[in-house]
Amino acid sequence: MPTAPARILVVDDEPDLRTLYELTLLRDGHHVSTAANLAQASALLASQRFDVLITDMRLPDGLGMALLHELHQQQRQERSIVITAYGSAENAVEALRYGAFDYLTKPVDLKQFRRVVASATEGLPAPNTPAAPALATPACSALPPCDSSIHPAACAALERLAGQSPAMQLLRQRIQKVAPSMAPVLITGESGTGKELVARALHACSHRSHGPWVAVNCGAIPEHLLEAEFFGARKGAFTGANADRQGFFQAANGGTLFLDELGELPLAMQAKLLRAIQERSVRALGATQEEGVDVRIISATHRNLANDVQTGRFRQDLFYRLNVIDVQLPALRERREDLPLLCERLLANMAQENGLPVPPPSPALLQHVQSLPLPGNVRELENLLHRYVALGDEGLGQTATAPLAAFAAPMASPGAASVAPPAVSPGAPTHAAAAPTPENPPPKRHAFAAWLDAQERQLLAQALQTQGGDITAAAAQLGLEPTQIQYRLQRLHLPHPAAH
Repeated sequence: MPTAPARILVVDDEPDLRTLYELTLLRDGHHVSTAANLAQASALLASQRFDVLITDMRLPDGLGMALLHELHQQQRQERSIVITAYGSAENAVEALRYGAFDYLTKPVDLKQFRRVVASATEGLPAPNTPAAPALATPACSALPPCDSSIHPAACAALERLAGQSPAMQLLRQRIQKVAPSMAPVLITGESGTGKELVARALHACSHRSHGPWVAVNCGAIPEHLLEAEFFGARKGAFTGANADRQGFFQAANGGTLFLDELGELPLAMQAKLLRAIQERSVRALGATQEEGVDVRIISATHRNLANDVQTGRFRQDLFYRLNVIDVQLPALRERREDLPLLCERLLANMAQENGLPVPPPSPALLQHVQSLPLPGNVRELENLLHRYVALGDEGLGQTATAPLAAFAAPMASPGAASVAPPAVSPGAPTHAAAAPTPENPPPKRHAFAAWLDAQERQLLAQALQTQGGDITAAAAQLGLEPTQIQYRLQRLHLPHPAAH
């Protein structure tokens, strides 16, 4: 596994293990120093600089975590790898929270050891070579300086997070800070705030930017297919498995696995996911052996997972394993000063996609969007701009959910009087259709199916309107699975809301 030579400090009180690590690293061409305890390690760190620190958690004169604190306090640039005892998941998570690049579990597998070291040393400048200068491109001109020496796409990825509000500037800074680590990241925020864009920026700014990017919508996979989709399957493992197939983990090996809508995973799958993350290995359906995987996990959800842990809907151990670093996204209403720039960007994207000239945002448009609550965030804003492109300022009088309101119109049937669905007051619950009353009688038998469809249309429209077109959130509101919502949209011949 060829990597650029690096200066590595190995700290372990067991002479045999210390020698084994040293010989393994020397064979890969690295320059290695060793220490048997905290005191020796601190003296070496004080006298010289290293690229990577590898330390055992338990040492004769204290915990290896003290070295991480020391590096952090001195704002040193060494990447730290912590070796923990088997089953000490809490120690590993704590190390990642204190800035460790990655961790290893005893007994250490040398193949995994070399993989982790290679990841930690990747992107380091060659000896006597200055770091690459920051990209001087128009894409970066409006942003704080970014560390584009990792990968040229990093600056462009940050640029996609449009906005100069304090909240967005802090968000970009946090992305640049946490991207180089292997620590799992949990991105939280309302639907439509751009969680996948943030995940892509984390990937682009990391040393894994050259590796695969695999994005998974956890709420869109039928439960009986989850294990095969995540871990792969061998030929003949189940009916229809005519060939070996990779799972998401194998496809993302060496890169990043993005788990969108993490909170939609059922409990049984959460347990299997936890094991795969802790052991860094997966076993495909029908296989007898596990295979190692080198994957960084980034997750996203609009749900309050802490509440789901309290109610037993989400595993506490998985929550703490994935919530090592929390990145919270601001709602659009909390950064209204970014709306003019967002409108310009979105309109420019529409012009590029359609190959047609698009009018610039008019004063009437900007005034209109500033007055809206925008519960659907950027997704809702984009829908509004699509109408603006089609109709100009005259389309601004329509609400952002006008197309959804049309879903509630009953289907006309020849020879049958149309029955309008009953109105629902803003505070009324939406989990059940309005019951027939003397003022609102159900239709005759020959039109009863059409009447039921109209009620279902209304419920779907209201839920999607409330959630800004987000199917997963609408499903949670109605007590359904996302796949059931998708089925109903298809059965009722309703357009599928666009996913952004």
